[in-house]
Amino acid sequence: MPALSPERTALIVVDVQPDFMPGGALACHQGDAIVPGIDALLRRRRFGHVVATQDWHPAGHVSFASAHAGARPFDRIELYGHAQTLWPDHCVQGTPGAALHAGIDWSPVDLVLRKGSDPRVDSYSAFRENHGPGGMRPATGLAGWLRERGVDTVYVCGLARDVCVLWTAQDAVAAGFRAHLLWELSRPVAPGGDQALRGALDQAGVAIASAQAL
Repeated sequence: MPALSPERTALIVVDVQPDFMPGGALACHQGDAIVPGIDALLRRRRFGHVVATQDWHPAGHVSFASAHAGARPFDRIELYGHAQTLWPDHCVQGTPGAALHAGIDWSPVDLVLRKGSDPRVDSYSAFRENHGPGGMRPATGLAGWLRERGVDTVYVCGLARDVCVLWTAQDAVAAGFRAHLLWELSRPVAPGGDQALRGALDQAGVAIASAQAL
């Protein structure tokens, strides 16, 4: 792993929210296990910039199974010409489950990026929304925000490893950043897909890193 250059490096903490924890509306496998490590990493203040993303859906969001007659959570449909997983209602704006997790000191964060607030479009990545009407993936503005601050390298952690963390890391590389996924500070929606996920990261040019080495 190359030496960390804080002024050119950002940490992106993806969707560490109660609804993704065990017992939450859309629980990730062992999602709570990453909270102490992320808190410790933020307290070390090793990064020039820290971004936290926050899933922030309006009620009745198009990605909710409850918004589609006869659908069940985790069904897949076609939406705007692309596959869309339907999720349980989660991270509804203003609800306790949508808050940033109280077990982390968020004071080092200099940008909170709320995503998924368009009722018509899902949003996994911190950099771009999912495909919407017309087939486009609108940018969130994060890439420009990072470039304006001289950032060329990002480290990504959070939830879920196989969805929002993956898409964020892939889109970071596509936007021209060097991207590293902090494996032990992420967890999947469900276990069992690590080999395929590692393959997808390798294909995208995303490095797998350890927070212990930072």
